[in-house]
Amino acid sequence: MIGFRLLAFVILASWLGCAAAQAEKRVALVIGNSAYKSAPKLGNPVNDAILMGNMFRKAGFDTVDVRQDLNAPEMRKALREFVARTRDADVAIVYYAGHGLEVDGTNYLIPIDAALETDTDVYDEALPIDRVLVSIEPAKQLRLVILDACRDNPFAKTMKRTVAYRAIGRGLAKVEPTSPNTMIAFAAKAGSTASDGDSRNSPFATALVEHLPKPGLDLRKAFGFVRDDVLRSTANKQEPFVYGSLGGDDVPLVPAKPVASGPQANPQSELRRDYELALQLGTRDGWEAFLAQYPEGFYANLAKGQLNKIAAEETRASAEQKANAAEQQKARLIAERAQKAEQDKAAAAAKAADDARIVAEKQKQIEQARAEAAEQQRKVAEAAAAKAQAEKQAAEKAKAELAAKQAAEKAEQGAKPAPDRQMPEAENQKVAALSPASTSTLSTAELTKSLQSELRRVGCLTSTAEGGWSSAAQRSLTLFNKYAGTQFDVKLASIDALDALKAKPGRVCPLVCNFGFKADGDQCVKITCRAGYRVGDDNECEKIPEKKPVATRDESRKRDTERKQIETAPARPQATGQIICNNAGCRPVKPGCRIGNRMAGTTTIGQQEECN
Repeated sequence: MIGFRLLAFVILASWLGCAAAQAEKRVALVIGNSAYKSAPKLGNPVNDAILMGNMFRKAGFDTVDVRQDLNAPEMRKALREFVARTRDADVAIVYYAGHGLEVDGTNYLIPIDAALETDTDVYDEALPIDRVLVSIEPAKQLRLVILDACRDNPFAKTMKRTVAYRAIGRGLAKVEPTSPNTMIAFAAKAGSTASDGDSRNSPFATALVEHLPKPGLDLRKAFGFVRDDVLRSTANKQEPFVYGSLGGDDVPLVPAKPVASGPQANPQSELRRDYELALQLGTRDGWEAFLAQYPEGFYANLAKGQLNKIAAEETRASAEQKANAAEQQKARLIAERAQKAEQDKAAAAAKAADDARIVAEKQKQIEQARAEAAEQQRKVAEAAAAKAQAEKQAAEKAKAELAAKQAAEKAEQGAKPAPDRQMPEAENQKVAALSPASTSTLSTAELTKSLQSELRRVGCLTSTAEGGWSSAAQRSLTLFNKYAGTQFDVKLASIDALDALKAKPGRVCPLVCNFGFKADGDQCVKITCRAGYRVGDDNECEKIPEKKPVATRDESRKRDTERKQIETAPARPQATGQIICNNAGCRPVKPGCRIGNRMAGTTTIGQQEECN
């Protein structure tokens, strides 16, 4: 047992020693030159320097020195002082905003007092970029120089050349650092100029403060995002560029935030505890003390509701006391045989007091109901917040497990070189799926197509999903708003609408089938009727009516003609026996008579009795 405790103590001490060794010292020097004496004043460098300085401070740098509008001696002094701070530093960064100049392949930073009348003046009045690289060379892990100095330089247009072949470049020249773990970032690639932009800060500085301080983001990837933003904001006219190289490990400017392993304390736990304590007291003083401590917010509104409830109870009690006093006054006046007028007055006062008591009682009930509803809303809100916190912790835990798995795989690979150590695409998608804000990175086309696919899944869209937000897609979102009770803007595809659709487990819009088909689950099937039945106008099976034979017009005309011929034809004598038959029927032949008929071709058209 003693041996186990000793081993645990040694492991703990080693871990604490490693943690202390991992603490990095990071220093930064920020210079912004705007007020040039021999050239027009620049609007952004001083503002950019202030912006970058604040960014480095928020990123947790140990020392951030921000200097503005420096002349040549002041710039050299600032670099000398910065060298002293970088000797025991792990990370050293120099940011410069102002004019820069390239002469014969060498880049120079220009102080505000430089005149630069001739090309040789640059050696005395400006500072070469190598002087800046020397100031950051003592740093152990990362050396970074950021130059927002690629502006269209007025000195290059006015200075005289002492030698005709001396080259004065447009922008800055390409730089290849000789020290390891050193990077130089230009606002525009070599040979091109950068824009100040139309706002308070340059496009380059705005993109830097957006991406560099992201926790855990590798610098190379951060500068890639900066490049994309600047190209987008300048219509592809300005492309930032980075020179130098780093090792295979990620080098973030701000380390990734550690993932909490245990349950996290709720920041509102103390506020909720005080609220529940005041709720147990249930007094005016308790709620007033709570509001004095927490005057704003959700719980403050609940406390105000509880105060309204207490005020209503006090009003009801006061009204009840007045009603009792009025009743006593009425009884006293009756007992003393007061005059009828005084009795009526007392009775009216008693009735008014009783009415006030009833009103106060109703008001109390209303306030009590409101307080109970607010309390229920509080419980629901706390449950939702707890659920959201649990989901967030689960997502962070999954992300930490994934990072641990990758670290284990990396450890198994040993010293094998890995030129590309970025997370695989499949793992990226998995982590993005765990993140609640993953949908915010979708492009407009992807968001539109995802929204149409979800509308098709819940039965509100019948056409196929496509990249454009068409009128059919707008009508389908209108149907979803109708049957789901939502009010999303149908003129555009939004992340909120996509989240609401994904929350629906099944069909929302009813299934509508064409005539002759009926709904069967999520499909339309053809209606089949038994023999002798058919689909009627109401889309139900009905019996087929029987058809009566209808004589054609030619057959009717033929029968009428034959009937007239029989009626008008004269009979021809012919003995046929003792019975005569015609259209009227058959009967015996009269004595002394004989039967005759009339022939029409081969057809007998009539029989008639002939008598002498």
